[in-house]
Amino acid sequence: MLIDSHCHLDFPDLAADREAVLARAREAGVARMIAISTRIERFDEISAIAEAHEDVFCTVGEHPENVGEGPEPELARLVALAAHPKCVGIGEAGLDYHYDSAPRARAERVFRTHIAAARETGLPLVIHSREADDDMARILEDEMAKGAFSAVLHCFTSSPRLAEVGLSLGLYISFSGVVTFKKSDELRSVAAATPLDRLLVETDAPFLAPVPYRGKRNEPAFVAATAKALAEVKGVSAEELARRTTANALRLFSRMTPPAAGEAAA
Repeated sequence: MLIDSHCHLDFPDLAADREAVLARAREAGVARMIAISTRIERFDEISAIAEAHEDVFCTVGEHPENVGEGPEPELARLVALAAHPKCVGIGEAGLDYHYDSAPRARAERVFRTHIAAARETGLPLVIHSREADDDMARILEDEMAKGAFSAVLHCFTSSPRLAEVGLSLGLYISFSGVVTFKKSDELRSVAAATPLDRLLVETDAPFLAPVPYRGKRNEPAFVAATAKALAEVKGVSAEELARRTTANALRLFSRMTPPAAGEAAA
């Protein structure tokens, strides 16, 4: 069985036929899906999806592309919303310099607020980092020195150096369909160097569908293709890769209930 550690089930691309999407995921052996929050104001919507499905869980947080809008998220509110029984993480939060949609000082403050929420709640932080390696490494090292917190660098497409920093701090690294792309040789090298006990798989659906689905709408069922590619990179069987990444996801997202024996078994 597999766990899609990062998907966006509330996005319009998946909402129109969500029940069919979930059914296909289960048929593909996906036993758990984490619906990742990108806007705190929509937490009621994303938590309702999790409430309606035993195998779906959620997070709470503000995507860095959205932090330039409205008031800055408050620590107390993040902590309060994170008390929802199906909320298993904080985020996704981080830095995105590709669009620079928020002043960088503000983006850093908001990111540090999410780190504080992860530390206070004991829930893992889901980190988005795009074209911001140096500042991300600096903030993570600075914040970890203030007090430990768990986290995953999601949809990793950054430099080997940021991977090294993350691993040295005890973080997990999650790979999406990008690792299957023809020109992703450096990314596959990062995956090869990532210990099996720190590895997660995800879709980031509806984005970044893996080969052989590239160009189509991504969905949680397709995490199996990413897992197969990662197994080849790591030199292990697909079954071993599934077993290890599932165990890792359950260890990191410890509030998530483990699947029952045989649940969503492909």
